[in-house]
Amino acid sequence: MIQKTHPNLVSLSKACVLIQVSKSGYYQWLKRPTKATPDILAQKVKRVFHQSKKAYGTRRIKKVLAKEGVMASRKLISKKMKEQGLVAKARRKCRSTTDSCHKLPVAPNLLEQNFTTSAPNQIWVTDITYLATTEGWLYLAIVLDLYSRRIVGWRIDKRMTRQLVIAALHKALIARRPLPGLICHSDRGSQYCSQDYQEALQAHEIRCSMSRKAECLDNACAETFFHSLKVELLYGEPMMSRCRTEQSVREYIEVFYNRQRLHSSIGYVAPCHMEAVYEQSMFQLSA
Repeated sequence: MIQKTHPNLVSLSKACVLIQVSKSGYYQWLKRPTKATPDILAQKVKRVFHQSKKAYGTRRIKKVLAKEGVMASRKLISKKMKEQGLVAKARRKCRSTTDSCHKLPVAPNLLEQNFTTSAPNQIWVTDITYLATTEGWLYLAIVLDLYSRRIVGWRIDKRMTRQLVIAALHKALIARRPLPGLICHSDRGSQYCSQDYQEALQAHEIRCSMSRKAECLDNACAETFFHSLKVELLYGEPMMSRCRTEQSVREYIEVFYNRQRLHSSIGYVAPCHMEAVYEQSMFQLSA
């Protein structure tokens, strides 16, 4: 039986003439190894992982990719991380900085571990932590807004004094200008119980709240921030000088933490985004 040639088919010789290649060149092309298709998802997972300073696990990476329109399960993301040796930094236990062995007056606990609030500048929490450097310790005092988890004031110094916490408070007051009645919660360390710090609160009509003795969970939000900072910025990295450490902390807080880092407690958005949404909703209500 004679098979009819399909009218749309041409011979190899004619096809080579039409595309202006030699038959030998065509056969050489056939023998070349096929290039592997780039694993786009793996590349995206790696990019998000490094942008997070090697801190994000599968849950947060999934959230970031979803915002970019890339849908992937945590199981698949975990597989891509393992293939590339990407392991999120683990948390460590931090040292306590609270000096509560004093006879200064202590304020009542107004929060009682209720860390929810309906608007910015209603409740702040503040605390101090140690930062190790090649030149000795640095001490970081922060003021955090509970609504958005944004760091609204911070200060670093070589000494852990009442002036350190007052400076962090003043920085927050200048940046935020809160209305009277704001609650500012801290532990019962001597810096926060000092007369100078208490006078600074009273001058701005701020209500003072303090944790119970030896109860770190009463100030859990500040402790959580310090854990995040140390895990994502310092642990596993070469120790730096005091100057370089301060620069790195500034970049972490002002660039990454406040503006980019996703927070599970506020719906996996960044603090600045949380506040921007609030301001937009207030504007629409007043319009």
